[in-house]
Amino acid sequence: MFSLQGKIVIITGASQGIGESIANVLAEQGAQVIAVARNEANLKRTVERIQQAGGSAESLVGDIAEPEEAKRIVDTVVQKFGTLHCLVNNAGITKDKLMIQMKPEEWDIVLNTNLRGPFLMMQAATRPMMKQRWGRFVNIASVVGQMGNAGQANYVSAKSGLLGLTKTVARELGSRNITCNAIAPGYIESAMTQNLSDAMTADFIKHIPLERLGRASDVAHAVAFLCSEEASYITGQTLGVNGGMFMA
Repeated sequence: MFSLQGKIVIITGASQGIGESIANVLAEQGAQVIAVARNEANLKRTVERIQQAGGSAESLVGDIAEPEEAKRIVDTVVQKFGTLHCLVNNAGITKDKLMIQMKPEEWDIVLNTNLRGPFLMMQAATRPMMKQRWGRFVNIASVVGQMGNAGQANYVSAKSGLLGLTKTVARELGSRNITCNAIAPGYIESAMTQNLSDAMTADFIKHIPLERLGRASDVAHAVAFLCSEEASYITGQTLGVNGGMFMA
C-alpha cells in the first residue's frame, strides 16, 4: 500500500460513509488525519475509532460552504501542524427532485455544499501547498456527474462542475508540484442503498459489469493512491470507481 507517513490530510464530510472510510484508510497509511464535518458527535466517533486502531486523527467542526469557515479550518490545521499536504473534498448532500419541481433553494443548498465548498477549501489550502511546492487535491465527484441522472439536476450539476474545477486547478497549480484529481464513485454500499428493495438493487447491478455494488473502501484506497508520491505524474484526471458501469 502507498505510504502517507507524516502527511497532514484534511478530509471533509468525514463523519460517516465514504468520508469515514477515507479517514480510516489514510490514517492506516500513516497520515495525520483532520476529519471535518458539521456533525460533531459523528466526527468524534470517527476520530475515536481511528485512534483506537492506532492511527492519528483530530476533528474540526465547520461548514465548508462558508468562506470564513473554510479559511478557519485550513488556518487552524497549518498553525497546529506547520503545513498541509493533502485535501480530500468529500462533503456532499442531496436534495433530489425532478427539475420541474425543484425549488431554487434546493438547487442552491446542494451547489453550495458540493461545489462552492470544494472551491473555497482548495482556495484556502493553495497558499501553504504552494509555499512547500507539494500538494494533493482529491475531489470526490460521482458517476452521475459524467452521465446525468433524472431527479438530480442540482447534484449532477454540482458534481459535473467539480470535474471541470478539478481540471482548472490542475492546470493552474501544476507548475508548483500540486496535483488535483477527481474520483467518480458509482453505486456504493451505504445507508441509502441498504434501504433499497432487492429488486432495485438487482436492477442496479444489471448495469455493472463487476456485478456488485462498490464498497466505501474501494473509494478510500483510490484516494490513498492519488494522495501518494506514486501518483506524482497524474493530474487533472477523473478516476472512475464504478465497477465498469460507465466507461469514459
